[in-house]
Amino acid sequence: MKIKLEKEQMVAGIQIVQNIVSSKATLPILSNMLLETRGSKVNLNTTDLDIVISCEIPVEIIEEGAITIPAKRFSDIVRELPAGEIIISTKKNNQVDIEGNKCRFKLTGLPKEEFPKFPEFKDKEVIKISQSIFKEMIRLTSFAVSHEESRYVLNGILLEISGETIRMVATDGRRLAKIERKLETPFKKDVAVIIPLKAIQEIFRNLTDEGNISFITGTNQVLFDINGTLIASRIIEGEFPNYSQVIPKPVSPKVKVSTEAFLSAIRRANLLSTPDFQAIKFEVFTDKLVISKTTPDVGESREEIAAEYGGKEMIV
Repeated sequence: MKIKLEKEQMVAGIQIVQNIVSSKATLPILSNMLLETRGSKVNLNTTDLDIVISCEIPVEIIEEGAITIPAKRFSDIVRELPAGEIIISTKKNNQVDIEGNKCRFKLTGLPKEEFPKFPEFKDKEVIKISQSIFKEMIRLTSFAVSHEESRYVLNGILLEISGETIRMVATDGRRLAKIERKLETPFKKDVAVIIPLKAIQEIFRNLTDEGNISFITGTNQVLFDINGTLIASRIIEGEFPNYSQVIPKPVSPKVKVSTEAFLSAIRRANLLSTPDFQAIKFEVFTDKLVISKTTPDVGESREEIAAEYGGKEMIV
């Protein structure tokens, strides 16, 4: 393999795929990045066996081929090369030459055959949704994902599709977030998959505010296509809790407050919280909401904000 391209192009590609590479990988090949020529482009691939990320970079191909290179060292070298064109070529015994302006490095790689293959998703229907909507859905649910390994089924976001409705749900057992949006084209089959948080974070990192994201669900994997960047992830197997049972039914009267004033008051009350005392108190009156915080050996706070409420006074 021998390719020529601008340094900044390679840096951009590395930034997309390198996040999931671990320096403590159990298999040496998992610390490597696969470079493979296809047509007039080179594919960059990384995997940790749970997630696979692939992106394409347009290059000048002098000689076709493929090689895997230690991802961290390759990334560090490319970033430090002088600006301008770089040439990457493979020699005998999996040696890789990286040449920049009056600068040259050699790295020892591993053959392509040792690298895990990208999962196949043949004859599957594609689901499309606006990237900006999908990004918003992740932002408004991912904070509620559980980080406790003992509750593995809660370590991701539940993605459901039914007809023209797409839904995301996340919970850690103490709080729950759910958001629904409409698909432009209704989907024929019902979908319910739990996507691990690590994959969600990689998807979110690559999303923009323009264009669509496409995805395909398989038996135990899901594939996302974001402007040509492919992210395949294993899904979490297990049954997500019946979230609809714990969402309270609509009641009246409701308490109406300014979002900005409410959030600011909570942030100020939180200044007195400690790991053992995190609760704050709401006192609801007809025309105001009192937010207070008491922490032993630390201090107290009390703040009033305007509210609209037509029910009995209460304390939460």
